[in-house]
Amino acid sequence: MAYLLFPGRHHLLTNFQLQELNFITQWDISTFKDVHGKNIKIKEPIDTIIWVITSANHSNTRRNPIPGYRREAMIEDFGRDIDAKSFVYHIDDIWVSPRFAHYVISKIEVDSNGKHILTPENTILGCSTPEVIDMYEKLWFQTLPFELENIEKRTFKAELPWDMVENIIDCNKKWTNRQKDTKYLQKVSRASRKMYEKYDFWDLIINLHNDPLLWNDGDITETRDYNTYVRAFDNWAKRKYEIIKNTVKPGRIVDIGCCTGSLIRELTLDERFRESDFYGIEVARKLYNECLHRKAQWHFANENVFFYQRNVATSNIFPSNNIDTFTTFSLTHEIMSYQKEKTLTNFISLIYDQLKFGWRWINVDVVGPENKDEIVYMKLNTSDWINENYDRIFDKNEQDKFREYLDSLSTYSRFLRFAQDFRFEENELIKYKIEDIEGSKYIKLKMQDACEFLSKKDYTDNWYSEMHETFCFWSFSDWQKTLKKHNFKILKESHDFTNPWIVENRFEWKVEFFKKNGNKLESLDYPVTNMVIVVEK
Repeated sequence: MAYLLFPGRHHLLTNFQLQELNFITQWDISTFKDVHGKNIKIKEPIDTIIWVITSANHSNTRRNPIPGYRREAMIEDFGRDIDAKSFVYHIDDIWVSPRFAHYVISKIEVDSNGKHILTPENTILGCSTPEVIDMYEKLWFQTLPFELENIEKRTFKAELPWDMVENIIDCNKKWTNRQKDTKYLQKVSRASRKMYEKYDFWDLIINLHNDPLLWNDGDITETRDYNTYVRAFDNWAKRKYEIIKNTVKPGRIVDIGCCTGSLIRELTLDERFRESDFYGIEVARKLYNECLHRKAQWHFANENVFFYQRNVATSNIFPSNNIDTFTTFSLTHEIMSYQKEKTLTNFISLIYDQLKFGWRWINVDVVGPENKDEIVYMKLNTSDWINENYDRIFDKNEQDKFREYLDSLSTYSRFLRFAQDFRFEENELIKYKIEDIEGSKYIKLKMQDACEFLSKKDYTDNWYSEMHETFCFWSFSDWQKTLKKHNFKILKESHDFTNPWIVENRFEWKVEFFKKNGNKLESLDYPVTNMVIVVEK
C-alpha cells in the first residue's frame, strides 16, 4: 500500500485536481516528477488518498467559510470519481507551528488507530503551497506539485482552488446563472457544485467577504485581547443578570454579542426561564469557540442553549415576529464604531422585525451626555504618575510593553496620548486647548469628547482596539427618539445613569469637571456613563 497525502482547507475541489488524482492513481508513479524535477522514488503504486482537512474546527469566516463536516462530505462525493480509496482526517487550527507537518502525521496515526502510519517510504505529498512543501521536505517527504509549476519562481500552471473562489466572488458578486457559466462548469468539480448549490455556500461566502465588520478569521479587530473581555464579562455576569432579570420575558431569548455565554448561564439558573430556549449570537470566532466549549462542558443549566456565529447587523437570523426577548450588552456602540450610523439604524429595524408584537428588546450600553456640545474644563491629575513621553511609539506586537507604558502615565499625560490616538484612522480626532488658570492646567473641550476620554482612559489592555470605538455618539434622549421612529414603545424601566463604581474607582482623584461662568469656574457633577433601555414592539 502506498499513500498520497493531500492536505488543505478543501473549501473547493476542482476538475484539475480530479484529473491529477486519476493520473496519479492510474499511472506508474515512478514516471512522475517531484517539485524539483526529480523522478518520484516509491516502490508501490498509489492506491490510497489521505485527505487532510486543515482548520477543520473553523467555519463561517472569510478564510474558512464551510464547516469541516461539509467539506468531508464533499470530499467523499468527489472521491467516487477516483479509482483509489479515500480517507478523510480533520486537523484543528493550531496557528503557526514549524512542527505542523509532524503534528499532522502523528494525528493521522492516532485518529486511524495505527492503520495509517505515513512515512517517506510509503507516502507522497500532494501540495502546491511552497511553505507547506518545505515543512514536509524537512521530514524527507517527496512532493507532487499539482498546480505548482516552479517552486523557486512560485508560478502555477493551473488556478489554485481558493484563488478560484476569490476570483469568482470578485467577478460575480451578483452571479445568478452559475449553472450555465462555462468557466464555472469547466473548473469547479461536480461534487463542489452540488454541495455549494444545495447549501447556498456561494451566498454565504459572498456575504462573508462583503461583511465590513469581520477580519479573515472572524474577529472584529486584529489587536483585541479577548482574554480581557472574557474576564470582564464573566466577572460582571451576575450584575448584568440583576439589571435585566425582571424585564426579560420567557420564551425564545436571544443574547446578541454574548461573549462566552456568561449572561445566558445566569438566566438558565433562574427557574422562571426553565421552559425557555436560549440563543447566543457572537461574531468573534475565539469567543464563539469558547461558547461551544462551555456548552460541551455542561456549563449551562438548560439543555436548550444554542450558539451561532453571525454578524447580526446586516440581515435577520430569525424569521419575522419570532423572538420574545432580545438582550444586548455593550454591542450597539461597536456597531456604530465599526459600521456607522446607517448600519446601527438598520440593526434596530432588524430587531423590530424579528420580535413578536408586544415583546421586548433590552439594550444595556454606554451612553453620551445630553449636553454634548457644551464646552467644559477638565482638571486632570498630573501627580499620579509620570508626565514624559506621552507620544512614545510602539510596534503593535509589543502589547505588554505598551500596556505597562500606558499604566505609567499620569491622567493628564494619558489624555494627551488619547487625543493623539482616538479615532485617528477614522480621521475624527478631537479638538482641545490647554489653558493655564490660576497656576493650574485645564483641558478645554466639548463635553462629548471629555466623556469619550473618561470612558476609555482605563482600557490599557486593549488601547489600540478601544481607540476605534465611540461610546458617546448618542445621548439617552437621542436613543429614545430613534427607537420611537422605529415604532418601539419605551418602557418605564429605561434610564441613563452615572455608574457609582466607575466614579469611585476611575474618576475621583483623577478628573474634575468645570464650566465657565463669566471669569469663574464652577464645579460640575460627573456625566452619565451608561443606560438601560427597555423597549417593546
